[in-house]
Amino acid sequence: MIMASKIKSAAVVNFAPEKGSVEIREIEKPVIGEKDVLLEVVNVGVCGSDLHQWTSDHSWPVNYPVVLGHEFGGYITAIGSRVRDWREGDRVVSETAAIINQSNPMSRVGLYNLDPDRKGFGYGVNGAMTKFVRVPARCLHHIPEHLPFEQACLTEPCSVAYNAVAVNSHIRPGDRIIVLGPGTIGILSAAIARINGAEVAIVGLEADKRRLDIAKQYDCETIVGDATEWAMRKDGLGVDLIIDAAGASSTLKTAMELVRPNGQITKVGWGPQPLGFSLDPLVQKNIRLQGSFSHNWPVWEKVISLMSNGMLDVKPIIGGIWPVTDWHEAFSKMHQGEIVKSVLKPV
Repeated sequence: MIMASKIKSAAVVNFAPEKGSVEIREIEKPVIGEKDVLLEVVNVGVCGSDLHQWTSDHSWPVNYPVVLGHEFGGYITAIGSRVRDWREGDRVVSETAAIINQSNPMSRVGLYNLDPDRKGFGYGVNGAMTKFVRVPARCLHHIPEHLPFEQACLTEPCSVAYNAVAVNSHIRPGDRIIVLGPGTIGILSAAIARINGAEVAIVGLEADKRRLDIAKQYDCETIVGDATEWAMRKDGLGVDLIIDAAGASSTLKTAMELVRPNGQITKVGWGPQPLGFSLDPLVQKNIRLQGSFSHNWPVWEKVISLMSNGMLDVKPIIGGIWPVTDWHEAFSKMHQGEIVKSVLKPV
C-alpha cells in the first residue's frame, strides 16, 4: 500500500440511516492500493441518489458512514505501483463501480454494472464530495483539455441516460418518444433521444415548470400533467417509446397507457413504492418493459465523445457551483426543484 499523509479535508458525509443524517466532517487523505490512483477532485455533481440518502427515502444498502458523491472528475496526484498507462496530472473522470467481482459472469462479459457484488462510490465506499478520493485505475477515462471539469463531472448521469436510450431501448430516427420526469436523467435522456433523431416530449408536474423550461433548450416539447393528447396525436395508438425517469412506481401505469401496441417502456427511474395496479396492458398491448441500470466502459467513451464534440451540451442543466461546505444549499435547491443539477467544488 502507498501511505498517505495526515492531511485532512472537508467531506460531505452520510453518517446514519435516519433522515437528515448528512454533515461536513474532516477526513484524512485516502491510502491507495497498487492498482489505484489518488484523484484530486475538481468538481463533483449532486445526484438524485445523494438527495435520497439525505432524506432517507432510498432503496439500496448504504455502508455508513460514507462520503457522498459519485459524479466527479479531477487530476491524478498519485499512482499505485501496478498502474500502467496513467500519469500524475492526467485529467480524468471516473466510473462508479468502485468494487466489482471480476470473476462474476456479468463482469466477464463487460457488464460489471450488473455484477451483484458491485459497490459504488457514495454508498458502498467513500465518494468524491471531498478533496481526494481513492479510485481503481480501471474506472478512469481521459477527458480533453477543452472540456471543463464542471461539465465533465456530469459524464456519469449522461452515461445513465445514454445507456437507457441508446443501448437498452430500440430507437430509430422519426420515432415519437415521451420522457416521464424532468430531472437530470429525464432531461439528458430527452437530449440523447433528440441526437438519435426522435421527436420528444418531456412530461412533468406543475412543480416542475422551471425544469421543463430548461428542457426546452434541448428542442423538446414540454407538457405539464396529462400527455395523452400528444401521445395520440399521430394515429391514436400512442408513442413508440416511453422513458420512465420519474422516481415513482406509479408512472409505469401512465407509461402503459401512453405507449403504442408493440412499443417499449424503458424504466430508469427508481421508485420503491408497491405498484398497486394491474400489469395486464403489458400483455394485451405486447409491450416490451426494459429496466436500465448504470453503464459500462463503452458507454462512457461514447458519452465523452459526444460531450467533447459539442453534440451533448450539459451547460443548460447546471444550476450553480457551490463549495462542498455549502452542500446543504446545493442539495436543497435541487430537492425543491429550483434547479436541475448542482455541482460542488472541494475546498
